[in-house]
Amino acid sequence: MESVREKWTDERLDDLKGEVATLRTEMRDEFRVIREEMRTEFRAVRAEMKAEFRAIREEMRTEFRAVRVEMADEFTSIRSEMHAGFESMHRTMVQFGSVLIVALIGLIGTQLWIASQL
Repeated sequence: MESVREKWTDERLDDLKGEVATLRTEMRDEFRVIREEMRTEFRAVRAEMKAEFRAIREEMRTEFRAVRVEMADEFTSIRSEMHAGFESMHRTMVQFGSVLIVALIGLIGTQLWIASQL
């Protein structure tokens, strides 16, 4: 082991120190570049995601508006049908009531006539 130690001269240690310092500087510079590339990519991904979410939200708003309009139209149609049905029932009831009243008047009249004949 002593022979290895003898080979580490001050000059070699100074060279190693310089190489390590150079390596550290290169690594720091490379990491700085990588961090900046990552920031740029993340910004781009965020922007793309925001644009996509904005488009999806707008598409959903459009679809919900269409559904609301369709539902309103359907409810209006159902109300109209129900209104027409109730009007028809009302007419039928009035007609039936009228016939019933005429029949009752006829029956009462007949009963009065029979009673007067006795």
